[in-house]
Amino acid sequence: MFTYFYSYEAFLQAEAGDGLSCEKRVAEKYKRKKDVLNAVQKVTKTKSARRVKKPSLHGPSHGKVSQKRKAAGQISMDEFDWTDTIIECPVYRPSKEEFEDPLVYVQKIAPEASKYGICKIVSPLGSSAPAGVVLMKEQKRFKFTTKLQPLRLAEWNNNDKITFFTRGRNYTIRDFEIMANKATARRYCISGCLPPAYVEKEFWKEMTLAKTGMVEYGINIDGSAFSSTSTDDPLGCSKWNFKILPRLQRSALRLLVNEIPGVTDPMLYMGMLFSMFAWHVEDHYLYSINYHHCGAAKTWYGVPGHEALQFENFIQLRVYNEEILSENGVNGVFNILQEKTTMVSPKILLQYGVPVYKAVQMPGEFVITFPRAYHSGFSHGFNCGEAVNFAIGEWFPFGAAASERYALLGKVPIIPYEELLCAEAMLLSKSLARRPYCTSDIIDVRCVMTSFSCLLRSYHRARWCLEKLKTSLRMCSKSRGSFTCILCKRLCYVAYLECKCYAGPICLFHDFETFNCLCGSSCSLFVTEDISTMEAVAQMFEAEEGMRCEVEQKMKSLPYLWIQTLFPRIQGKYCPYCEIISSSIQNVDTDIKMSMIRRSSAQGKQMRNKKKKGITFSSRESMELDNVSLERAMLVNRKKNDTMEKEVSEI
Repeated sequence: MFTYFYSYEAFLQAEAGDGLSCEKRVAEKYKRKKDVLNAVQKVTKTKSARRVKKPSLHGPSHGKVSQKRKAAGQISMDEFDWTDTIIECPVYRPSKEEFEDPLVYVQKIAPEASKYGICKIVSPLGSSAPAGVVLMKEQKRFKFTTKLQPLRLAEWNNNDKITFFTRGRNYTIRDFEIMANKATARRYCISGCLPPAYVEKEFWKEMTLAKTGMVEYGINIDGSAFSSTSTDDPLGCSKWNFKILPRLQRSALRLLVNEIPGVTDPMLYMGMLFSMFAWHVEDHYLYSINYHHCGAAKTWYGVPGHEALQFENFIQLRVYNEEILSENGVNGVFNILQEKTTMVSPKILLQYGVPVYKAVQMPGEFVITFPRAYHSGFSHGFNCGEAVNFAIGEWFPFGAAASERYALLGKVPIIPYEELLCAEAMLLSKSLARRPYCTSDIIDVRCVMTSFSCLLRSYHRARWCLEKLKTSLRMCSKSRGSFTCILCKRLCYVAYLECKCYAGPICLFHDFETFNCLCGSSCSLFVTEDISTMEAVAQMFEAEEGMRCEVEQKMKSLPYLWIQTLFPRIQGKYCPYCEIISSSIQNVDTDIKMSMIRRSSAQGKQMRNKKKKGITFSSRESMELDNVSLERAMLVNRKKNDTMEKEVSEI
């Protein structure tokens, strides 16, 4: 976080806040004056430079937003009354019973809360272990470094971009609090109990003035302030303890914790007055949960996930200069936003039709951010917060979009999305063989089903096209695990291609018609050994009522739309799951077969009962009844054939 300083003398006084004598501080002040001024000039531009380097417009229709600064005398607080008009996000106050399981509760409130991008949850349980005591007791010699943040809005061209610099000093939590409180008291005479609405106006006034002020922010600090030893701490002993919460994720999603360190490890954040977290989304569009342990309030702004593209388009057209974009379009915007240095006023976003919602987080409150929801905010004074990422079944469609975006940008993924999805789907199929899913889990389950079916359809089409394109393609069974594509860094779990022209695996989602392979058409296609079982599970999922239509609609939209345009000149009639697995479908697990029979029988029984009662069928229901009867007959027939083959082999 960055501390606001009126001058370099104030900066030196803050540096000397560790008990140095007056004489030593005076000597140090003049000794380091030149170094301090140089450091300030690195992260902020002089006033004369700002007057000369004005933002350029790109064509008559772009209309870039000019983050114009005014002199202090020209700004009145009335100009920031727009902060009072921002709609607040939902606030939830669960009972102790509702508070029992955090993931179940998040799933319950998600249909409403996700429309706002962020929401606030007021904990019914308190903590009896102060954050400072926990950190000093459970993490011996706990210290952290900070980032220096300039307090101004950039023009976002090659001459004016914001960068956050690492501060060299190591703080204890006590030293940082002393420094932060002094900075607040120098400005407002007191260091706490500031009205949130007033501080919000002050923050945007300060950002608009664009002086050479800086603040410090301790970000991504390893550790947790939730107690793991105190047995009389209600919150620390609950499942909302961030050391425990990620491990509550069911089945395959536990891979996020057990095999991917750093993704779901809790991180601490030490803030001071005006320290900020700039606009960004979580890695791989994951959920995040933030808890406010102690200190001054924190203001959050959120843009809902369904408006993320509109937000990115606005940043591209109205904020960023084209010369700073490493990639074309919104993918280039995403790249810069993930540096977490872009701060844009919610006022401008609202003026251009981008919805923004607000939360003021106090100690003892949680803030949830939903998949692909852009969010930002700032602190009202010294505070200590903690955050962790997590995922539930509803995340998988967002995970697919994030993985595709990472591949387009050539970014190395943090999470093996395909491996997680396949593991989750296979476990789901086995659980469905034993019992049907509950109504409360229907969205969660169908998200997994749809995402898995789309993934398998994509791979099946790619394999079918490759077999048509490369007649000498050699099929091989690959070992378990994910392999990194040498071209786009995608983590391939289901299948990948090997060619002598490349020094590593290639994923199946490239236009191989345009590749000039020196080795001709001789390639090896490595496919996971249980591909037949996975495709049978995908077909089982698609047999669910309305699922096939949902999958087909999803295949016509991003991120699956591009697969439809690959290999456009390949001739031949393609159908999902045709030809390639027709000979191996009989090797499907008996549990999956019986599950399909039971589910088909249940659907058929429902419709037959309806028919007995004299209720007329729609044309769609009549067709479904015919399909159910046909599928049941086919599955029973396959079961008989398997039994006969087994008896023959025993003889």
